[in-house]
Amino acid sequence: MPILDYTDSKAVEKYNRFVRESDYATATQDINWATIKTGWDSAQIYIEKEGEIVGAFSLVIKKMLGFSLLYATRGPVCDPYDLETLQLLINETKAFAKRKRAFVLRFDPEVKYDKALIESYEELGLKVRGRGVDKNALVQPIYNMILNLENDTEETLLARFSQKTRYNINLSRRKGVEVSYHTSDEALKIFYELYEIMSVRNRLVIRSYAYFQNMMRAFEGNIRIYLTKHEDDYLSGAIGIMYGDKLWYIYGASSNVKRNLMPNYLMQWEMIRWALENNITKYDFGGVFELDNEDGLYKFKEGFCREEGVTELIGEVDKIYNPIIYNLFTEVYPKLQKIKIKLLRKG
Repeated sequence: MPILDYTDSKAVEKYNRFVRESDYATATQDINWATIKTGWDSAQIYIEKEGEIVGAFSLVIKKMLGFSLLYATRGPVCDPYDLETLQLLINETKAFAKRKRAFVLRFDPEVKYDKALIESYEELGLKVRGRGVDKNALVQPIYNMILNLENDTEETLLARFSQKTRYNINLSRRKGVEVSYHTSDEALKIFYELYEIMSVRNRLVIRSYAYFQNMMRAFEGNIRIYLTKHEDDYLSGAIGIMYGDKLWYIYGASSNVKRNLMPNYLMQWEMIRWALENNITKYDFGGVFELDNEDGLYKFKEGFCREEGVTELIGEVDKIYNPIIYNLFTEVYPKLQKIKIKLLRKG
């Protein structure tokens, strides 16, 4: 079974070349992504034809109740419609899953909702969880906001934004908001301070500073910290990763002051310009949980993606090995988490 041997430099180089040059490349399937998540193990499983890699799963592995979750975040690295290659990958993972006492192999490809594809996956013995599933029971939201940049200029892009979004970009600029980008430890500390302020304000789980340090190291050369400033005040920040044909806005942060200056609009515009300068064809704003203009996150992202609208993804695809533990993980645990979130918000 081809499991990547980290001590074999030629094998690692070959694997990285395949993943990074693939049409289905995603940052979360890069071997370096696994170095970000502390407390998780990792492994890369791949298949070859005539000596060339044709498909891969980069797995992060979480031990739970004496069992393991195998998760290929935004995997696999192959055409999600290539059922033959996908089945071979799943078959290659079986022995590894048994050794790790895995209760499920999960992957969530970046492919639009397609009923026919779901039916094909179900015929392979897979379970698809997306449309109709409680958002709290999903690892990632099924709704993404993707801005298509192909064949666009700054002028044509601005014309495609909502009128309010264009107004807020110009307002922020007129009011003297400054946008800069960095990769330094000092900038990361500023970003993290803003991130903590935002997380407390919105009652979100706060990731460790080490998590972001690991991210900066993992994608060195393809990652930037953007910061906005007005006079002596830092107002907001964002982290973007350029990978494959996409620039991914992965994390945002904001302070509690001068929010009326709309700094995030100008900051996003500068990040989009970074993508344009590098001939990137997609700008990924990340997921949204609510398709409701009363939801601030949705309203903000939708203003940039007015023409594209929401991209509904197929969701999570599971190969179940232990139905009992799987049910605890997918049904019972999310309900407990939902109760916990409600209690925190009341507090």
